[in-house]
Amino acid sequence: PAGWEGGPPPAGTEVYIARLPQDIYENTLIPLFESVGKLYEFRLMMTFSGLNRGFAYARYASPQDARRAIAVFHRYQLRQGCAIVVCWSTQKRELVVSGLPASVSQRELEARLQMVTEGIRSVSLHTSPYRRQAKLAVLKYGSHEAAALAKKALMEGNLRLGKEGVRVDWLDPQLKRQLQLCEEEPSSNLVQGGESLAVPSPVTAPLSLENVLEYLNMMCWKHRLRTPLFITKCVQVNPNGWQKFWYQVMIPGYRVPISGFTWVSPDSQGRSTQEKAKLVVAMHILLMLGESL
Repeated sequence: PAGWEGGPPPAGTEVYIARLPQDIYENTLIPLFESVGKLYEFRLMMTFSGLNRGFAYARYASPQDARRAIAVFHRYQLRQGCAIVVCWSTQKRELVVSGLPASVSQRELEARLQMVTEGIRSVSLHTSPYRRQAKLAVLKYGSHEAAALAKKALMEGNLRLGKEGVRVDWLDPQLKRQLQLCEEEPSSNLVQGGESLAVPSPVTAPLSLENVLEYLNMMCWKHRLRTPLFITKCVQVNPNGWQKFWYQVMIPGYRVPISGFTWVSPDSQGRSTQEKAKLVVAMHILLMLGESL
């Protein structure tokens, strides 16, 4: 920025801003965020149509200024009924690309990525855990800036692998663990609007319900949906202690309620089966929303 001397600010000076109205721009946001400290950089993410994508990054001159921005502006009412989210930027370097055709090879994917992005360090290709006949890839870049530019390039459709468009998003460590957990569960446990005939198999759930719900809420906020409402009811108990739960999840703003059945094992960590059922259902909803939104 004008008048800046020396190198860029140290780590821990960038904040992430989410739930922005799509018709608000830098002329409003920069003066607002400059009011609590000296800004080094402000990046508002844009769509191809000229609207903002609902989130931005503000990098301050010092960690103290960034901390003050979070304290002042987290849940700040930017407009009537529009509270924004402001938190520390995580400087993510990993992307997940889903919806790749099952026929794509590691060599083909790497060659295409090297043509359309820069700074890539590693590529790992996996069978998609939530979409049949599809693969997903985890991409690791050398810096957050390289990953952000790659994300933008890939979202513009430059990958061109298969007829269907691919989905590109940041790889969240918590979501990565949840995907690994769900890969161990039989896919027939989740049935949309019908009854599951699956034989129960062990479901281990080391993650806390609070953490999973927090991440689910953040995903919903990102896509301008409201807080999900859960209904769970035990409809069957096996002699070995397994319980079958019916569930329905209503997400205000989403097109339809999500319902189905899931089996839950007796818990050894002191949680109620009702809580564990809600945890399993929340993780399934995360996977489904990650693919459908």
